[in-house]
Amino acid sequence: MVKELTIISGKGGCGKTTIATSFAALAKGHVMADADVDAADMHILLQPEIRKSEVFHGLNIAEKNDDLCINCGKCYENCRYGAFDPDNTLHPEKCEGCAVCELVCPVNAIKMVERQAGESFISDTRFGPLVHAKLHPGEEASGKLVALVRKRAREVAESQGKDIILIDGPPGTGCTVIAAMTGVSLVLVIIEPSLSGIHDAKRIIEVAKHFQIPAIACINKYDINMKNTEDILDFCKEEGIEVVGKIPYDDTATGAMLVEKTVVEFTNGPLAKTIKKIWEEVEKAL
Repeated sequence: MVKELTIISGKGGCGKTTIATSFAALAKGHVMADADVDAADMHILLQPEIRKSEVFHGLNIAEKNDDLCINCGKCYENCRYGAFDPDNTLHPEKCEGCAVCELVCPVNAIKMVERQAGESFISDTRFGPLVHAKLHPGEEASGKLVALVRKRAREVAESQGKDIILIDGPPGTGCTVIAAMTGVSLVLVIIEPSLSGIHDAKRIIEVAKHFQIPAIACINKYDINMKNTEDILDFCKEEGIEVVGKIPYDDTATGAMLVEKTVVEFTNGPLAKTIKKIWEEVEKAL
């Protein structure tokens, strides 16, 4: 059975992608999936070669046939989102897809049509297959696109006989995060010892518990605030969450990004060795 690991944090900027790409370099028999469709960045380090692309359709939007329109004004009167002007001109970029205009139009001049909201990709990288996506600016169906990325990743894993799917999760606790973690085998919560990092990590752990998903934790840049790190360790102990590693602050990670490499490719120093040990613990947990 294919195991799925989602790397999450709650707060953005905690080092999810840095750790996820290093895991990709260390793992064997795996598929990678970038579930941060609003601001995907795994491809920056993995330099994928796209093999297949797929158009993603989000919410349906209104399309108006001006030849049929009798300018009765019902679309303008009933649209709550300002997608119609008083002269019944349609502004598709303001449409929220509720379809009220289609319902109230007496001459069927308006119909709902699919809108291209982004693209998904299946690519090859030096570490194996990567499934990733790009949501167009202003689109709101990001959770649906994350679900598509995960579906395609499972299909690739099954067709190529892969055992693990490594999912780089999005920040926050909203629908994209829920879409990235529901039904997975394990979540790894990256916790930053800042007040916002602790607050958001606690929220994402609550989400994991709600969906009954096993969770383990890792503290990144643990030495920037030892008091907060101790608080995190106490919280995880109380919640029964295993802390599989503590990563010190190290600007080697920035140096690796600048040359578009993962940390474990860029160096064999203390940071890389720590990440390797954490991956060993994650493998055991999986």
